[in-house]
Amino acid sequence: MSQTGKVWITGAGPGSSELLTVKARRLLETGDCIVYDRLIGKEILSMLPADKELIDVGKAAGHHAVPQSQINRILVREAKLGKQVVRLKGGDPFLFGRGGEEIEALCAEGIPFEVVPGVSSCVAVPAYNGIPVTHRDYVSSVHIITGHRRAGEDAKIDYDALVRTKGTLVFLMGVGALKDLMDGLLSAGMDEAMPAAILQQGTTAGQKRLTAAVGTLAREARKQQISPPAVVVVGEVCSLADPFAWHEKLPLSGERILVTRPPKRGTRLQEQLRELGAEVLTVPVIRTVPIADEVRVQMIEKELTRLPAYQVLVFTSAYGVERFFEILFEMGMDVRSISHMRFAAIGQGTADALKIRGIRADYMPGQYDGASLGRLLSESLSDGTRILLARSSIGGKEILEEIGKNQALSYTDLSIYDTIFAEEQEERLRSFMEDGSVTKVIFTSSSTVEGFCRLLGEFAYDTVTAVCIGEKTAEAAKAAGMKTVTACNATVEELVRQCMGRGVDR
Repeated sequence: MSQTGKVWITGAGPGSSELLTVKARRLLETGDCIVYDRLIGKEILSMLPADKELIDVGKAAGHHAVPQSQINRILVREAKLGKQVVRLKGGDPFLFGRGGEEIEALCAEGIPFEVVPGVSSCVAVPAYNGIPVTHRDYVSSVHIITGHRRAGEDAKIDYDALVRTKGTLVFLMGVGALKDLMDGLLSAGMDEAMPAAILQQGTTAGQKRLTAAVGTLAREARKQQISPPAVVVVGEVCSLADPFAWHEKLPLSGERILVTRPPKRGTRLQEQLRELGAEVLTVPVIRTVPIADEVRVQMIEKELTRLPAYQVLVFTSAYGVERFFEILFEMGMDVRSISHMRFAAIGQGTADALKIRGIRADYMPGQYDGASLGRLLSESLSDGTRILLARSSIGGKEILEEIGKNQALSYTDLSIYDTIFAEEQEERLRSFMEDGSVTKVIFTSSSTVEGFCRLLGEFAYDTVTAVCIGEKTAEAAKAAGMKTVTACNATVEELVRQCMGRGVDR
């Protein structure tokens, strides 16, 4: 008999992945099954591991939400199959999140569970818009009310009591009922000039703030076409929004940037973009994997037994460095087998991967691309030098063409890993790109451009602004019809600088 699993009722916060709790982030990596809803931010959706079982209960046929009763049955079913189930809910699961209803269903079936609180939009979204929900010079209490009503029922809101509190009022899920909410406050005696705000898509690239008075907020929101999800705030503290606003002043605020680089290549790029205010979606369109074909593996091993015959070892990626040393150790060899050699790296990231292993790169071009590295080697190495290139099976020919210009040199181009297209990311990539909200796409190689286009298929590529490493990558993006911005050097800092620019290549 299979052992019953467990369910974690987990808050995902208001949208930004940076507001996901440490425990929630860990559960996304360790859980077997993730059941998520439509209020999960796109940034967090892009983090969900593609190799997990993902169940979207935010939509079904006809684009209607999955009924709560069915969600409860899904949680019970998956747990009874012995799975570790992460029920990922927007905001906090106990604040108008129906977490209590789901736990009742689990209790009825004897399913073990935990609750992981989340950062609620009722405080986080106002904070991201410069509105402190409490401030002792203005208000001493805050009250959270749902603007959502059950079908066929009137809202059960005691407006008189709310007005008497003289506190900050925060309405969640109140866009559709905004006029009724404001009219209710006015009829209970609230001053029509009381400051108010409606905050759309807070903590994301779509963040938008509209401030007005209670008497005019509904009309202005209709003019500005404010749509859910949005938080409504009423109170004197709303007058602080303009002087206290901070997120919109960050240089990349409002940018939704999609990063296509392979997974496990580090997160420093994403971290720096987020620090500057961008919302970052990570969708790896290619994967680097060890070579599985036994014949090719034997060819690699045979070549590595001939290492004493080579004088220079060339790497064109950080993963190439990692994989080379893995193979070396698998063969019972170590760094002593290459102690007689000099080392070449295509760029700083590759050089750093060597440095971790106690090796300093002897050759690295000023411009981080294959042609520049090949040219440097062709011009720097003495006659008779034998070169071993350890790189991807789809490595570009530019480096070989430049080395080949010096006929006194000889080289072996050894494929030590494969680069494959991440077909499992197709649906996710399309869902992010089709609504037109992605402002820039970062490509770190021509193969990421090819993978992006292959997964996306037919698409209006002239609407895509591609931030590319090097001319070769930019040429591939231009050939697909994209507008391009080119980072000459393959560094995180240069990519970030190009993301902050406003121009495109001519």
